[in-house]
Amino acid sequence: MRSDDRLREAQAVPVAEVVDRLDLKLKRVSAVESAGPCPDCGGEDRFAINTQKNVFNCRVCGETGDGIALVRLALKCEFPAALDWLVGAREIEISQEERARREKKRAEDAAQRDAYAARARAYAIEDARNIWASAVGQDPAPAVAYLAGRGISFPSWPPTIRCLADHPYKRKVGGRLEEFHRGPAMIAAIQAPDGRIRAVHQTWIDPDRPGRKAEILDRDGGALPSKLVRGSKKGGAIRLSPMPLEGGCLIVGEGIETTASVLVCAPVEGASYWAGVDLGNMAGRQIKIEGQRHSGIPDLEDEDAFLPPRWIERLIYLQDGDSNPAATRAKLLAGLRRAQARCGIGRTEIVAAPPGMDFNDVLRGEKPDGDDPAE
Repeated sequence: MRSDDRLREAQAVPVAEVVDRLDLKLKRVSAVESAGPCPDCGGEDRFAINTQKNVFNCRVCGETGDGIALVRLALKCEFPAALDWLVGAREIEISQEERARREKKRAEDAAQRDAYAARARAYAIEDARNIWASAVGQDPAPAVAYLAGRGISFPSWPPTIRCLADHPYKRKVGGRLEEFHRGPAMIAAIQAPDGRIRAVHQTWIDPDRPGRKAEILDRDGGALPSKLVRGSKKGGAIRLSPMPLEGGCLIVGEGIETTASVLVCAPVEGASYWAGVDLGNMAGRQIKIEGQRHSGIPDLEDEDAFLPPRWIERLIYLQDGDSNPAATRAKLLAGLRRAQARCGIGRTEIVAAPPGMDFNDVLRGEKPDGDDPAE
């Protein structure tokens, strides 16, 4: 099927065009992103497309891919049927001249997208470094109070966490950058494997309610996420403790609060604790297997996923219990197996929080079905 001469033509169909043809009801949230219900698992805004990267992603069911994958997801069809739907049946022949014209157009479009993506990525990385630099010497008290309200008190304050007392919250609306909120924010450095800062993780906090994030609303009164990443997080991590020693142990959770909670309540002697930013970054791409939503098998050609230092002996991934357990475990397995294959890590394991809880719930003694005063 992959030798089908229609494949490249189908791959060149912009994902935005596929969305229009499928009549998916998405709302534009930035110059390059639109969001709405997932065609497979529903919801309200869990599904998004990025026209710059020409991909879609659902943060709940974990489906991601190009236009062909989107057709397969939405129409529940096999690969050949998706090609038929996108570019017509195999039997339809086109002239050599038309084929050459389409090939040239595909190459030009791909080059244009790549150039735009490279410029946007470079600008975002520079902006992230400027945000990080602007927090030099700023009073960390709001961030300290926020984490303390969640039961987290570091033995030694991480140099990778800073604070800005009056940080603007901005999003693109109709191609224009608009400010929706301004206030104190915890700023964390996301470092690439070489140690360079390529992104910042921003958490806007409510100084009047210790342990709680700021409530931020869009122009229609809808809730906006209080956490944003600026820059390029690919393969990076927030290093809450120093680089692990040779033969040592690295413990990685998704977010700062999850990872720090384990550091506080159940420290492993000599271990380093890093936050992997999000599950997708920790897991990377998985090999697709027919009939399985998440195979747990890493795509070893994925160069963007997180990899630990090669000299460690033990790698532990933390699994929160408040998300889909099967999907989350498969993703973490994919990340651990990638580390074994690419870095030769000897011991890998997953440590899971109780069902319905994350590790910060455990730290604060919350019940799975109880109200969380910090959320």
